[in-house]
Amino acid sequence: MKGNKMEKLMVSVIAVMLLSLVFGLGPASAKPEYVMKVAYVVPEEQSTHICARDYFKKYIESKSAGRIEVELYPNGQLGGDRQAIESVSIGTIEATIPAVAVLSNFQPKFQVFDLPFLFRSRAAAYKALDGDLGNTLSASLPKGLKILVYAENGFRHITNNRGPIHSPADLKGLKIRTMENPVHMETFRTLGANPTPINFGELYTALQQGVVDAEENPIPLIYTSKFYEVQKYCSLTGHFYAATIIGINEGFFNSLPQDLQKIVQDGAVIYRDAQRKLSEQQDAEMLKKLKEAGMQVNDLTDEEKQVFIEATKPVYEKYKNIIGADLIEMAIKANE
Repeated sequence: MKGNKMEKLMVSVIAVMLLSLVFGLGPASAKPEYVMKVAYVVPEEQSTHICARDYFKKYIESKSAGRIEVELYPNGQLGGDRQAIESVSIGTIEATIPAVAVLSNFQPKFQVFDLPFLFRSRAAAYKALDGDLGNTLSASLPKGLKILVYAENGFRHITNNRGPIHSPADLKGLKIRTMENPVHMETFRTLGANPTPINFGELYTALQQGVVDAEENPIPLIYTSKFYEVQKYCSLTGHFYAATIIGINEGFFNSLPQDLQKIVQDGAVIYRDAQRKLSEQQDAEMLKKLKEAGMQVNDLTDEEKQVFIEATKPVYEKYKNIIGADLIEMAIKANE
């Protein structure tokens, strides 16, 4: 009889296990303890989304054994960069991956990264972002927003419908879309252009309808946003280096147990390293695709670029007191 009872018990246990698998009962389907919504404006094909999906989300969900669920919202689904930063600061969204340029609306010192022709290479930019300059600026942010890491959008270039850009004279009177960023706008005014801030989500239509005749963005964003359909010329000016951040709501981050805080921070570093690598790779691949799509691409000689550098020096002078000469010097030193 004992053997019979044992067999029945085993059958019951197996049946419960099978039911658990079929109907999703048990710990495997337990609700996550924390949900982290992550908002950003770029499309799914761009390195930010690819690496947020394949590294940040996967690492955090796997390492936390499902205790944290990461929800990704690309394509500006939850608003533009500025809206997303504000939402994270007040806690209605947990995290965002915006352009650093937009942070200057919240802390003017971040404008150091917006200075024209500041970094000569990606290596110099990484040195500044991951070192004292990045740490100093992160600590200066208003309460509510915490920076986990700096990543990138890359060097920004000009597209337009008038002709190739070889000198500041080619920009004279050109109506160009810029971000809502005072240094960017001042730079283009100094170069003779007419800067016009437009939300990124509305830019394609603005170009199509001729509201503006030009825009400036990194190569992957020019390609993935299909600006080649509404823009003829692409000039590789590299006038600004565009960094991004993973910003997280401070209260949300502090509410996590220490082991989960570490998992989120480690996931951000893994994301950053992968994203920078993919961003550089996409620059080369997508520049080729822009040419194949019929865009006329021109590079600048060192002499031509030097003319732009000299022409934009007044911007440094104008913002020296707002940003702080020490921070500007710290950034320039990264080129050494």
